[in-house]
Parts: sequence; structure tokens; C-alpha cells
Amino acid sequence: MSTKILLFSRPQIAHTQGDVERIFSLIEHYGFDFAINQEFAQIVEQLTERKIEPERIYAYETGEQPTASVMLCFGGDGTLLEGIHRLSNKAIPVAGINLGHLGFLTSATRDDIEILFENVASGKLSIQPRTLLDVEGVKADGVRVLALNEVAIQRLEASMLKVEAKVNGQTVAQYNGDGLIVSTPTGSTAYSLSAGGPIVAPGCECFLLTPLAPHNFGMRPVVIPDTAEIVLSVHSRHGEAMLSIDNRTYRLGDGEEITLRKAIEKILLVQPHNISFYQTLHSKMGWDVDIRN
Repeated sequence: MSTKILLFSRPQIAHTQGDVERIFSLIEHYGFDFAINQEFAQIVEQLTERKIEPERIYAYETGEQPTASVMLCFGGDGTLLEGIHRLSNKAIPVAGINLGHLGFLTSATRDDIEILFENVASGKLSIQPRTLLDVEGVKADGVRVLALNEVAIQRLEASMLKVEAKVNGQTVAQYNGDGLIVSTPTGSTAYSLSAGGPIVAPGCECFLLTPLAPHNFGMRPVVIPDTAEIVLSVHSRHGEAMLSIDNRTYRLGDGEEITLRKAIEKILLVQPHNISFYQTLHSKMGWDVDIRN
């Protein structure tokens, strides 16, 4: 039985004919079976003379893929997050190839594609489990909602939003301001970092509470164990707030609560060959640059 890979990308990614031909040449070289999301299949057909068979195309979910070895996401971190949301079987490793700019999850580049395919073929992928947040209280048609990076509650109007945060039943704070981010270690280099939160190594077993533009200047990010249950209550003068879960958004009404816990599942994230988290920090954050020069 041939190795099967899942391909995922989005229309907003700047694909080239060369990129697409390179991907499919490698698939043919190694004899991989594959499935591809509908949007990416359309891009492939537009850029090349290839015709994708209908049985290889999936839509909003991959469906169970018992023979698949890996999901390959081509784009930036947002593309990888969307690919993970569509992955029905979370036990399949996910690899991101960065075709954009800043990316901590998609730290592999175009130059790493050949090595990545070779490692898939030889079964030598370096895989790191990443913690997910399980979100309760979201109206999502009965579907479980999981987050790899963060859950954020933000104001919709110009007036202040109040978010009360309880950890294991004890009130941590009432955050008055633009909102609050609850982040995993993976998400510490995403929205939380922009809001002044700390950078946390992916293997740390914790969650971060990072306030957004708090009116109380004494508010600071708080690190808590990932065994904790977090309950967030929304109080909005205009009746609604925005809830963002990775790259998806929902509405929360005044007085509504959401509960966050560590999910049973983990995402299996493929690490680029010989590239550590700390090396990624150096290259993405420019820490190797001497600004005195």
C-alpha cells in the first residue's frame, strides 16, 4: 500500500506554477497517493494542465484517513491552523511549508520541500506533540471546538469590555479593557506575543492569560498550569463581544461564559530537519542581528 499524504492550501496564497509542479513531481517520484482540498485543487488546475480526480478532493473536512501519513500545508501559519481545523483524524502529523513571511508553525521553507518529502518517504519525520485547548460554550452546531494557538475575547464597539477570568473556581481578575487572550505555549508567539505576553517553549505544560490594552496598568500576563479549568465571563455594555479561536470567529452575548480545558487530543506537528524552536526564534525575531552596526 502506497503512502498517502493530505495536501492543503488556500486561494490567498501566492502559488506559482513552479511551486505546484515541484510538489506534484515529488508526489510522482515517490509514488505517493494523495488527497487535496477543493480550493487548492482548483489552483492546481488553473496553474497547470493537471486534472485532479474528484475522488481525491475533500471539502470542509478531510474525513477519516486511516492510511494517511502526513498533512502538508502550503502557506503561512494561518493556513496551517485552517488545515488543522479541517483534519478529521488529529493523530495524523501536520507539516507546514512557509510560502509567506513571518511564521513560527510553518518554519520550513520552499528550500526544504525535497527534504520533507524524502523524510515522509523514509518515515523519518521529527514530530512534536502540541497541546490543544478544548472550548465549551460556543455555538458551533454541536461540533467540538479546539484551538492550537489561542482563544481571545475582544470588544466589538468602542466602549470597554469586561472579562472575568476564573481558574479552578477562583477569580484571577476582572479584565477591563479591549479583552483577554488565553494562549497555549504554541500560541505564545502569535497574538499573545503582540499583546506583550511572554514567549514560552512548546514543551512547557502551561497556559497564558494575556490582557488586551487593560485599563488597570498593574495587569500583567499570568502563566497557569495546563491542568487548570478556565472559565471566562463576558460583560459588554453593547450586548456582544467577539470570540476568536485561532483563525475562526464567533459572537458572545453579555453574560455568556466559555470554559477552557486542555484537550485530550494533541496535534502532531512536524519539525523541520535540524531546526529547533530556539533557532526559529533567532531567525524570525532577528535576535542574531547586532543593531549597533
